[in-house]
Amino acid sequence: MSMFGNGCGPTDVPTDIDFDWLRQKYRQEREKRLRPEGSKQYIELTDEFADFYEVDPYTPVQPRDPITEEIDVAVLGGGFAGLLAAVHLKKAGVDDVRIIELGGDFGGVWYWNRYPGIQCDNESYCYIPLLEELDYIPSKKFADGPEIYEHCRNIGKHFGLYEKAIFSTQVKAMRWDDEMKRWRLATNRGDDIRARFVVMASGPFHRPKLPGVPGIKDFKGHSFHSSRWDYEYTGGDTNGNLYKLRDKKVAVIGTGASAIQIVPHLARDAKHLYVFQRTPSTVDARNNTPTDPEWVKTLKPGWQKERQRNFHAWTFEGMALGQPDLVCDFWTELGRNVAARVAALPDPAALKPEEYMAIREEENFKLMERLRRRIDEIVEDPETAEKLKPYYHFLCKRPLSNDDYLPAFNRPNVTLVDVSDTKGVERITEKGIVAHGVEYEVDCIIYASGFEITTDIKRRYSIETIEGRGGLSLFDYWRDGYKTFHGMTSHGFPNQFFTGFTQVGISANISANYELQGEHIAYIIAEALKRGATVVEPTKQAQDAWCRTIKETAVDTSAFDAECTPGYYNNEGGGGGEGLRSHLGEPYGPGFYAFADLLAEWRARGDLDGLVLQ
Repeated sequence: MSMFGNGCGPTDVPTDIDFDWLRQKYRQEREKRLRPEGSKQYIELTDEFADFYEVDPYTPVQPRDPITEEIDVAVLGGGFAGLLAAVHLKKAGVDDVRIIELGGDFGGVWYWNRYPGIQCDNESYCYIPLLEELDYIPSKKFADGPEIYEHCRNIGKHFGLYEKAIFSTQVKAMRWDDEMKRWRLATNRGDDIRARFVVMASGPFHRPKLPGVPGIKDFKGHSFHSSRWDYEYTGGDTNGNLYKLRDKKVAVIGTGASAIQIVPHLARDAKHLYVFQRTPSTVDARNNTPTDPEWVKTLKPGWQKERQRNFHAWTFEGMALGQPDLVCDFWTELGRNVAARVAALPDPAALKPEEYMAIREEENFKLMERLRRRIDEIVEDPETAEKLKPYYHFLCKRPLSNDDYLPAFNRPNVTLVDVSDTKGVERITEKGIVAHGVEYEVDCIIYASGFEITTDIKRRYSIETIEGRGGLSLFDYWRDGYKTFHGMTSHGFPNQFFTGFTQVGISANISANYELQGEHIAYIIAEALKRGATVVEPTKQAQDAWCRTIKETAVDTSAFDAECTPGYYNNEGGGGGEGLRSHLGEPYGPGFYAFADLLAEWRARGDLDGLVLQ
């Protein structure tokens, strides 16, 4: 077996590179984009912009009477995090579970995001959860959004989650009632739901955000966020054919993961398209192959978890000598190239950490140069090609792939407006967008500006009030950093459980994170109910010990983050008095699978050490 097992090997990357010049270039590109306000440059979707978030363009809200009830578990959110929490609760024998979801159905990010061209941007076989349990194989390597949305609905049907779900409902406040020993949830529908346990499962990509551009409220044309696509205005569907835009001038603000998929369709159908770019994304070849039925026949039970672990090894862990790279795409390329360098050493085992990091940095430079030269091969206008080149390290931003994005800039009706020198567009007027003193008049502005990922906790949860024991605000309690036990419970907030990126081990595959957390939370709730407890809460000592463990085991990525151009991966480069904050929270240093083992051992002991049951 080769150093890569039976998988793919390293790629052909340029070697004629001036590393010192690139280091300087990367610093320059970062500096010119830094903004002192950091993530505060984005505005919250309230007041006149509340409709960008709260109005559902897909499912009319049906009138209903307010619900007043007592239940065992309320799960807040119906995307992957909420579905997997509910599934594991069901498996653990907890049946009185109600999912509360703002959208009109299950799906979360896949319910809301229905823009033209939407696909997952890491491979479906790893990303889409519960494939084996539902006996389902995605149709291709990168599945379309409607296919993933339908899978979410099938999870709900398969596990009987629709029966008690409440859709088109948003929790506005939740308060712990110490006499009742329950959480009281108030919603925008007038509900009073008294839940014994609450699982926070809103996910990091559920609340859109807008750039705080001067004049954004003045625009008289049509506008919407990419996650609330207005097909009534554009015509078409997720496959494109936006026929109502044929006489329209359209602007897209943003060139991240959503815009990369949207732009090719707008380019084909709009009279003219202006793409406003502050920082270009890395865009590799898509190579979206249909699923091979002969490959499917070779799969054995447990194949998905094995594949997820392999993907994690080649991305987050850096390389996996002796293992085949089962995924073999742009996500794992850097790991393969580093592994080839390491394996070629006279004594790989003697490699020192600083030597490994030096090799990784060089391979990172080479990979990015390959991507930049690919742009020159595709984009015909040299000036436009240069503006589209990303000058930062791989993984400073989310890696992307698309076969139609770069060619779109060869069309005569597409204009790239680079606003890196002004750190974004200058202002918005009644008629359009101003950049470099030029007003671009447009009929429609589409904000592909992302989600509340590293902004304040309150903005991310979209709940006005979360008060634990004695009226303690979660937002105040976590203001200076997370305080949790195993990332999923907090002292002072009994019977409340958290999913997502807090103080947990992080997988390269987000659904694997949610599945691990859902299983662990379900175990605690099920045990509490079996043991007749009404309250479960971590001790202050256990929480403090876990916070110490997080700090003592933390992997310092600040130097890498500080070299990256601003984006949500590094909290917009810091600023606003916030400093650098990771979109991954405060990860457990030894890694995701070490964290999974730690939790499994904790559950196996059966004593619920660190928790108090009353």
